Amino acid sequence: MARKPSSKSSRPSSQLRSSGTGTKSGKVVEIGQAGRKNLRIIAGEWRGRKIPFATVAGLRPTQDRVRETLFNWVSDLIPGATCLDLFAGTGALGLEALSRGAKQVNFVDLSVIATSTLNDNLKQLSIAEGQVAKVEQMSSFDWLRHYKALSTTSEPMKPYDLVFLDPPFTLALMPDMLIALFDSQCLSPKAVIYVEQAQPLTDLSLPQGWTLHRSKKAGQVFYGLISC
Repeated sequence: MARKPSSKSSRPSSQLRSSGTGTKSGKVVEIGQAGRKNLRIIAGEWRGRKIPFATVAGLRPTQDRVRETLFNWVSDLIPGATCLDLFAGTGALGLEALSRGAKQVNFVDLSVIATSTLNDNLKQLSIAEGQVAKVEQMSSFDWLRHYKALSTTSEPMKPYDLVFLDPPFTLALMPDMLIALFDSQCLSPKAVIYVEQAQPLTDLSLPQGWTLHRSKKAGQVFYGLISC
C-alpha cells in the first residue's frame, strides 16, 4: 500500500517566511489573502488533471512548455526514480514526476499555505502502490543540513536521482543553494539537477566534475540540467 502524504509542523497561515519559499535568514513577512489558480499535469497517469494552488507571494509554477521540455530531457530517468523537489511551491515538478512513474518524491517548502495545499492535492490523486510522496514544511537549507546529519547514522536516507531546484527569482538563492546541495551528500552517483533562474546558467559555479549538460531559455527564464 502506498504511504500517505505527510507534512511537518505548520505555522499560522496568516504569515509566511520570506516569500513563503525558504531563505537563510528566516525573516517572517505578512501576506495577503490567497487566491486560487490551477496548473495542469502534462503527461503520465494524471495527464490533463488540473491541480489547484494558492496564489501567494513568491509562488510561481514552472511554465507548461518548460516542464514539457524538462521531462522530455529526463524521460528515461523518471521511472522508478527518487526525486527531491526543493522550494516545491505548487509541487508542479514533483507531481509531474509522480505522474510519470517516479518511485518517490520529497516535497520541501517553507510556506504553510503551499505545503498544506500540496498535501490536500496529493490526497485527491491516485498514488500508485509502492509510490511515496512526502511533504515537509521547512527551509530547504535546513532540510539539506538535516539530511547531511542523518547520513552518518545507522539508517541514512536514500540518495536522490533527480533534484528540482527552482528557488524564488527575486531572492537570488541559487549560488548558496547549490553549495548546500552538493555539501549535503544527498545526491546519487548519477544524479541530475534541474535548475531554473532569471540569470544565464553559464554563470553558475559548479564543483569539479559537474557540468551544465543541457540548457534553454523561455522568455526571461533560463533552465537546464546539471550532471556529472
